[in-house]
Amino acid sequence: MPPLRAPAGAKSSADDWDIELPDIKELDSFRTVVRKLSKYFEEVIELPSTFEQLRTTSSGNCLRVLVDHLAKNCENQAIVNALLALKWHYAVDDENEQGLGPTRSSACEIVAWRFLTRFPERVALDYCLYEIPEAQLPSQMGPLAAQTSQDPEDNAELAPLLSRFSARTDRSNSISAPTGSKTKRSELLFSLSRLTEGSHDSASAGPDDEDPSAAFEGLNALEIAAVADAKRFLSQHVVQKILTGIWNGQIVYWDALSLHARKQPRFYHPDRADPYSRLRVPKYMKCWEVVFFGIFLCLFYAVLIVPPKDRLTGVEFALWFWFAAFLFDELSEWGDAGSVIYTADIWNFFDMIVILIGIVFIILRIIGLIQNNHELSGWAFDILALEALFLIPRICSILSLSPYWGTLIPCLKEMGKDFCKFMVLLAIFFLGFLTTFSLLGRGNFRLGSMSIILTRIFFGSSYVGFDIMDQIDPIFGPPLMIILVIFSNILLLSSLTGILSNSFSRVINHAREEYLYVYAVYVLEASTSNRLIHFYPPFNFIAWIMFGPLSLAFPNSPAILKARIAALKISHLPIIAVIKAYECLQHRESQVFLAGFESPAEQPRESHRRPTMPQIRPSSAYNRPTMPLLSASAFGKMGKQKSEDVDEDVNADTSLAAQIAELNSKIDNITTALLAMQQNQSIRTEAAAAEGGTTES
Repeated sequence: MPPLRAPAGAKSSADDWDIELPDIKELDSFRTVVRKLSKYFEEVIELPSTFEQLRTTSSGNCLRVLVDHLAKNCENQAIVNALLALKWHYAVDDENEQGLGPTRSSACEIVAWRFLTRFPERVALDYCLYEIPEAQLPSQMGPLAAQTSQDPEDNAELAPLLSRFSARTDRSNSISAPTGSKTKRSELLFSLSRLTEGSHDSASAGPDDEDPSAAFEGLNALEIAAVADAKRFLSQHVVQKILTGIWNGQIVYWDALSLHARKQPRFYHPDRADPYSRLRVPKYMKCWEVVFFGIFLCLFYAVLIVPPKDRLTGVEFALWFWFAAFLFDELSEWGDAGSVIYTADIWNFFDMIVILIGIVFIILRIIGLIQNNHELSGWAFDILALEALFLIPRICSILSLSPYWGTLIPCLKEMGKDFCKFMVLLAIFFLGFLTTFSLLGRGNFRLGSMSIILTRIFFGSSYVGFDIMDQIDPIFGPPLMIILVIFSNILLLSSLTGILSNSFSRVINHAREEYLYVYAVYVLEASTSNRLIHFYPPFNFIAWIMFGPLSLAFPNSPAILKARIAALKISHLPIIAVIKAYECLQHRESQVFLAGFESPAEQPRESHRRPTMPQIRPSSAYNRPTMPLLSASAFGKMGKQKSEDVDEDVNADTSLAAQIAELNSKIDNITTALLAMQQNQSIRTEAAAAEGGTTES
């Protein structure tokens, strides 16, 4: 196959260029895809540019060429994962080349969402939900993989991507516990730096070298986008439609509650799916979370209104039990979502503080009861009263799903960050003035009283300083106090107001992207678990008491797993009844959603081809027929079974998408031409003005 070359004129400069486009094969590993793409971006991005310049001017011609090439020639499903991983890598690792990191980061994000828009929604859904599988050694590769991968770099890599249903998702592990938590940000960044290093090539790689792409195993494109803060990518219509489908339970990972169930993205069909699989729908999980915190708050008030200091009542014991269930649920959520996704949700910090206060309260309360110390018990209840500062806002966290509140929360988060940074500078000046005034007025004021006086001055009570400045020192007191008042009430407060205003404007200018990012984190946090058996709190703590010791003694025992499934079905039966009653009213909306993801018929255009990956599916008599998202043959079969009218509708939708993409390309070209005409016009105007000035002189 001859080397693929980019056409002249696609680079941001005026000179012609000839750079090889990445030749990404279908079975290339994630490691190889990242390296090939990073090599291309490092060659074509040579000048700093903003996101809008890359999107609308000739600076982004190299990106359009890459998108066209990938849409026509690339059939590797890890392409979107690799682009978003590189987006994060270039955004946070800009040590080698000045100013090019953010530009390359924006370029990767633009290519990722433009690439998705070239395909029907069903194909885009497969790309977004594709998880990076566990790599295998060359000796474990099948004959097909060995024959297909002919790239010299592939021989030095670990095996190409095989099935996402590998040993990582072992049947027993996928039911009983999370099979490997998500990796941390530092580990991902270190892995990306190794992936993009040019020195780590086939010549230096040994058979025992650790694969740096292993840190990304189990992450899909949406999770990587959330980690990389790819807010523009997550705000695209097709991506939001996928997230909405996951949120509402129209796209599910589990459709059965049995020993042989496997995590696999699929469309939900009420006639074939197990009703208890609806317990894993993020919308219902969040609704139950509100109910749980509502009961939590009621117990909190019942204990603190008349606190029993000398004995343990049933209501207080119920509050302790609620604390334990909440702690156990948060630990499970941390293990399922991973530290990266977990810390991206600001409300999880409230959860940590609630748990910390609860632990301190219970410890002090137990000591107070054992020693019959009423004072210590009083301290315990006073500390418990602090829970209201975090528990009440936590109940209202569901408002984050509203566009208005979902926009304000990121604004407050950014303003809080800038405020904490500014307070460091304020503390330095405060300590300087406190030391000076304490030494000058040590005969009249103690250190504690002077600290309170200066604090009041910093918060606007200037008259307090003017009243005591002569008592501090008759010579140095007045001028120093005037300097302090001017410095604190005029300079520092004005600077703080301006900084916070800039923080608010910076976020509110991208209000839609910020809100949709918060929404995406909500969805991903609730849907990334690898565990099938998920007890709602406080049933989770009851199940742990019943089956926890047995699970440790007999791990992966089928009898224990069956008992846990039976306990879940009995305890959650009322919840399932409410969910099914609600879904009977929402059935029509579900049908409308699925109509947008109809499997396309055979398309004559190359740009609508569906990339496929070989899958290893377990052969078991207990496997139920499903509709996997990563099955290319299903598209053709379902397309042939459609009537001619439906085929015409699907073809019309795909042709309309192609026309929109073509119009976007034409708009970009027109914008570039207009900018060039404006530049030429300004040059001519300046030249005419210069000639006129010369003639007059």
